[in-house]
Amino acid sequence: MQRLISVLKQDNVDIDLILLIRSILASCKEITFRVSQGELSGVLGSTLTENVQGETQKKLDVITNQMLKDILLSDASVRSIASEEEDEIVIGHEEGIYNVAFDPLDGSSNIDVNGQIGTIFTIYPTLPDEPADSPVQFLQGGRAQLVAGYVLYGPSTLLVMTTGGPTRGFTLDSTHGGFLLTTPEFTIPTATNEYALNMANYPFWNAPYQSFFGHLFVNNQTDKAPVLRWNAAMVGDVHRVITRGGVYFYPGDKRDNMEDGKLRLLYEANPMAWLVENAGGTAYDETQAILDIPPQSLHQRTPVLLGSSDVVKEIATYQL
Repeated sequence: MQRLISVLKQDNVDIDLILLIRSILASCKEITFRVSQGELSGVLGSTLTENVQGETQKKLDVITNQMLKDILLSDASVRSIASEEEDEIVIGHEEGIYNVAFDPLDGSSNIDVNGQIGTIFTIYPTLPDEPADSPVQFLQGGRAQLVAGYVLYGPSTLLVMTTGGPTRGFTLDSTHGGFLLTTPEFTIPTATNEYALNMANYPFWNAPYQSFFGHLFVNNQTDKAPVLRWNAAMVGDVHRVITRGGVYFYPGDKRDNMEDGKLRLLYEANPMAWLVENAGGTAYDETQAILDIPPQSLHQRTPVLLGSSDVVKEIATYQL
């Protein structure tokens, strides 16, 4: 099996970018250890604070956020950092050529029950004419990404990443501490009967979605019954979609402050959309490709509908 660095070199990734990816993954290896220790290392439970999203922070949220910040700020190629857990941009090195955004621990609600969690990251080029602390550095749009990936902490630690070519899968080999190529190229099937969505939100969805999924799950007359999967962690649900097909669906709804959904465009939707597109899938908000959404703010939210292309397009155009 090939090592990650060898694969990146074959893909003609710039050496500075390879070294930055290695820095991010060094933190993810440490996070793997902290997660595996659980209660033994005192990382479970909540803090008394909320993040910028108004969500109660878990202890491990705070720890992983600081770990990623520390290692990225020590890398001279990093000019600016944006985290889902930070109110503002964190300035790195003025001469840096990359901006890094991340969700340090996606699926925080699963931490205390030993469920699926992961780290999502994306790397953008810097805008030399803009100040390092300007939000514009991170408002370039999804198609400006240089790298998108996530690390899933589970029975094995998995890295799924694209640098513009195929979406590839790597597994952490604990014997030598490196990531080895285990899936050279993911290909998402175009059709599916698996759906990852929170049906508890059904009463708040817009009428076309209620109609589509009400028919699908309640009045279905087809021979192949739909299968509902839900991890309450985007990183785990999208990994299933990338691995074997399916649809991940988290729309906006009628509740206050939920019109644009729950997921963040920069930290979650854009990197996942790029990974899905480069694996042959489709990723929409409610009206357009996620990667074509013009970003307006650092913590902007968006509806997300992604996965097997034929079904995603059917849902997106239902009763239009």
